[in-house]
Amino acid sequence: MQKDHGSSAPSTPTSARLRHRRRSNEFNFEMSKTNGNHLLINDHDKYKSMWIRACSSLWMLGGFLLIIYLGHLYILAMVVVIQIFMASELFNLLRRAHEDKRLPGFRILNWHFYFTAMLFVYGRILSHQLVNTVTSDKIFYKLVSKLIKYQMVICYFLYIAGVMWFILTLKKKMYKYQFGQFAWTHMILIVVFTQSAFTVANIFEGIFWFLLPASLIAVNDVAAYFFGFFFGKTPLIKLSPKKTWEGFIGASVVTTISAFVLANVFGHFQWLTCPRKDLSTGWLLCDPGPLFKPEYYPLPGWLSRWVLPWKEVAILPVQWHALCLSLFASSIAPFGGFFASGFKRAFKIKDFGDSIPGHGGFTDRMDCQMVMAVFAYIYHQSFVVPQDYTVEMIINEILRSLTLEEQQILYTKLGQILQERMENSLHFFSLG
Repeated sequence: MQKDHGSSAPSTPTSARLRHRRRSNEFNFEMSKTNGNHLLINDHDKYKSMWIRACSSLWMLGGFLLIIYLGHLYILAMVVVIQIFMASELFNLLRRAHEDKRLPGFRILNWHFYFTAMLFVYGRILSHQLVNTVTSDKIFYKLVSKLIKYQMVICYFLYIAGVMWFILTLKKKMYKYQFGQFAWTHMILIVVFTQSAFTVANIFEGIFWFLLPASLIAVNDVAAYFFGFFFGKTPLIKLSPKKTWEGFIGASVVTTISAFVLANVFGHFQWLTCPRKDLSTGWLLCDPGPLFKPEYYPLPGWLSRWVLPWKEVAILPVQWHALCLSLFASSIAPFGGFFASGFKRAFKIKDFGDSIPGHGGFTDRMDCQMVMAVFAYIYHQSFVVPQDYTVEMIINEILRSLTLEEQQILYTKLGQILQERMENSLHFFSLG
């Protein structure tokens, strides 16, 4: 006799409360036992999803280019907004509505820690640029200087207040959930603000060092999608069922070529190459430096005679650095996406959110960008920034690190030292 699977026990209030409704971004990973069945080339709805993805990508690209045109402060604001969306998506990942109802105000505590971390990270990064911006207004300058001086103290006591708040909200039989949320919040802050610190530093070193790495990740992602869409047949990694070797290799080639071309294009705009030393929004003019001045390489005679109409080619030195960035963007950075895929599989969700149609959430789009931003900063500081100090580097450091009063004291002391040396030189020549 067969057992009737259709009958069920009457539902009780308790069972109704425990019944779980599948979220829109949840995904059943047991639908297929094989990795190859999820390849894009076998997806019957791939053209519809591609159209949705393409439309949202065009909207994002248009907004991104507008923000790049507006300048450093607007790019910084964009980074902050993206981080808020990412934090919200990650906060909600382990959230349990039933437990949260018994803990009024517990969600606000997460955001208290978030904005404390934001004040600490951005305060440290922007402090010198902020001082340089307000030096004309003495009252505002003094206020800003005091805030910068005591910024670490303010952040520390805000954090301690958050810890005390957390301890006072502890409830019996909910300790495990609350401490789990406390640890999860701190992990989110480390992940989000570690990459944000490097991203903001790249922006103020010159938009070029923010725009090029971000563009390479976008190019690599789009190229991998299209090569996998049309040619993908060999699964790459089980953590990402739709990733293929064809997409990975094709994207690597496209990313390398794009890096060489984009570096040349971006390198001709001072708006992108000049560093920003304050928080103003005015147009930038500066000496581009040797990295952005073309060097001419002669072509072989047969090539210039039969193939190309010119005898030499102009290449910016920064284009060679762009090739190094492209190698990382096409080979190492995708592992940030693989890590995120494994994380999502662990929690049985398809995407971190649904903020961007066809793409998922902001966290889904920023997984590789986080890895790339850190590498771009480390590469720039290690291989691009001159190791020998120049007069301009010392002056820039003085303007960034010293207050107006300290700069005046330094100017007076340097004048005295130079005057004494000139007097000693004149006395030496008179004796001779």
